[in-house]
Amino acid sequence: MDAHFASEGRRASDLSPAFGELFIHLAGTVAGGKWLRPKLIFRSYAAFGGRDWKSCSELAAAFEMLHAALLVHDDVIDRDFVRRGVDTLGAVYRDMATAQGFDAPDADHAGHSAAIIAGDLLLTGSLRLAMSAASGHPQGAAILATLHEAIFAAAAGELDDLLFSLREGSPELPEVLNMERLKTAVYSFEMPLRAGALLAGESLATADALAGVGRDIGVAYQVIDDLLGTFGQSAMTGKSVESDLREGKRTILTTFAAGSDEFTATLAAFRRGDADAEVVRRTLRELGAEERALDLAQTLVARALDKADALALPQSLALELAHICDHVLARRS
Repeated sequence: MDAHFASEGRRASDLSPAFGELFIHLAGTVAGGKWLRPKLIFRSYAAFGGRDWKSCSELAAAFEMLHAALLVHDDVIDRDFVRRGVDTLGAVYRDMATAQGFDAPDADHAGHSAAIIAGDLLLTGSLRLAMSAASGHPQGAAILATLHEAIFAAAAGELDDLLFSLREGSPELPEVLNMERLKTAVYSFEMPLRAGALLAGESLATADALAGVGRDIGVAYQVIDDLLGTFGQSAMTGKSVESDLREGKRTILTTFAAGSDEFTATLAAFRRGDADAEVVRRTLRELGAEERALDLAQTLVARALDKADALALPQSLALELAHICDHVLARRS
């Protein structure tokens, strides 16, 4: 990715200095992080005998760049200027507008506008990297399709997440699970595992079966994320443990508590400022929502491991998936 940002940054600078500066900030959006998607691609690719590390690196970078693009756009949707305690790219341009004398609404608009442009550039960069990785490969079209499917599913999940928050009532559990799969599991787990296998020359049937393992792990990951978003510690997660509740996000926890008059009243009081978040958390615990969510995550992980066992995967990949499952259930951030 360093090479990509360096070359694209030079092209951008030739068009305008400001555009070149944007690419400097873009490179910062992919710094740090867990690098989960590249790891899954590398593990899958290597386990099935792949040895073209240049193509694998390009494909891994494509998925990580997609991740960065989705986060940048997600910050716009959520009107956030801080992620994990660090100012976002949008915040840089918001502050620039503020320094030039614009009022807060206009400065915010400038920040979000720059972030939309940045996210679009990351998306196109992701596609270019994937095209390079797939070029000349016998299954090049199928490899490219994994990235397209990841983008398509993430957009569908993001829209569902938005529309659920506008609903009068709570969506059903299958709807929420499907939203979380589309929004996170497909691009973070299913498609990276599938892409790595295809790049190594595995059949579509094997790649699809491996994606099925990733599906259950990915949904479990998001269920735990919902738990951390309400019951976690901000110092560990890097984000507010009140924002999901305050913004009306429909999560696994709120779905399990739906139908309870006590929860409805408590949540309404919290949003009015008449109760603190701890009261909401206590109510969720008393209703069994926390325990049910954890049970669900454990069930999904167990199902993923059963699927992996049935596939008779290469030992290195089977061990890696087992390690990831352990990490998903134990994660605190």
